[in-house]
Amino acid sequence: MTSTEQVTIDDIRAAAARLEGVAHRTPVLTSRTLDERVGAEIFLKCENFQRVGAFKFRGAYNTIAQLPPERLRRGVAAYSSGNHAQAVALAARMLGAPAVILMPEDAPRTKREATLGYGAEVVTYDRYTGDRIALGEQLAAERGLTLVPPYEHPHVIAGQGTVGLELAEQVAGLGALVAPVGGGGLMAGCATAVRAVDPAVRTVGVEPEAGDDYKRSLEAGRRVRIPVPRTIADGQALEMPGELSFAVNRRLLDEVVLVSDDEIRDAMEFAFTRLKIVVEPSGATGLAALLAGRLGALPPRVGVVVSGGNIDPARFAELVGAR
Repeated sequence: MTSTEQVTIDDIRAAAARLEGVAHRTPVLTSRTLDERVGAEIFLKCENFQRVGAFKFRGAYNTIAQLPPERLRRGVAAYSSGNHAQAVALAARMLGAPAVILMPEDAPRTKREATLGYGAEVVTYDRYTGDRIALGEQLAAERGLTLVPPYEHPHVIAGQGTVGLELAEQVAGLGALVAPVGGGGLMAGCATAVRAVDPAVRTVGVEPEAGDDYKRSLEAGRRVRIPVPRTIADGQALEMPGELSFAVNRRLLDEVVLVSDDEIRDAMEFAFTRLKIVVEPSGATGLAALLAGRLGALPPRVGVVVSGGNIDPARFAELVGAR
C-alpha cells in the first residue's frame, strides 16, 4: 500500500452499488433536546444499526467481494479489537470464504463471541506488547490468506465512505461532518463523499484524549506514533494513523478534537436516555464532542456518525449505570 493510492467518489459509488441489498441503509436520528443544547440541527447517522452493529461491515464486504475466486477459496485474515473482526467474519461467511481473525486478549467478550459466532477462527495476542500489523501479516503469509486490513486499503475506505454518501443523500445542506477517528478509514471515506457533494463542508474528527495520534499527526504534517492508549474507546486505541487514510485525511480533514473518557460516558448516557439507543464508547465520541462544546461555533446543520453499538450489558452498566 502506498500513499499515492487515493479513493474517489466513483469508488464510493461503486461500493454503494456493491453493498445495495447487502448492507443496511442506516437511519438518521434527530433530537430536539440535542439541537437546543448545542444550538444547531444535529443529524445522527446511526451505524450502530448496521450489520454486525458497526460501519465496519461496509468496508469488509466491499473488499472481500472483489477478491478473485481462488483467493476467496483460500480465505481471509484480519486483525481487530472487535468490530472489523466481526465484519470480516460475517462478510467472509456470506461470500463463502474461511476467515482467521487476530484479536487482542482483552477484546470485549461480546465482540470475540460474535466473531466466533460468524464462523471465524480467533487467534489472540497482547495488544500492549505485540505489533498487530506484523502479527497479522505473518499469520496471513503462513496460512496463505488474503489480509483485509481495518482501514489501510482503498476498497475498505471506499466501503466506509458509503456512510457519508448515504448521509449526504438523506440530509441536504450539511455544513459539517463529525466522525470518530481511529485508523482514519471512516473519515477518509466519508470526507471524500461529502466533499464531492459540497466542497465547503467542514470535516471534524474526534479522538479520545489518551489516543491523540491523529491530532498530533495532522499538526506535525506526518504520521506520529504514540504508546498504545488506555481508554474506554477500545476501537480508537491505536498507536498511529494508517498511511493511506492519513494521505487522504491530510487533504480533507479540517481538524481533530479530543474528548475525555468521562465525556464519552456522558454521551453514551445521553444516547441511551434521550435517543433510546445503545452506543459503544468509540461510537459515541462524535456526540461527546458536540455535547462537550469541543467544536466551537456550529453551522446550522451538522451530521454526526455514530459508528457502532457493540458493548455488552455488564460493560455498559459499568461505564454508565453506576454514576
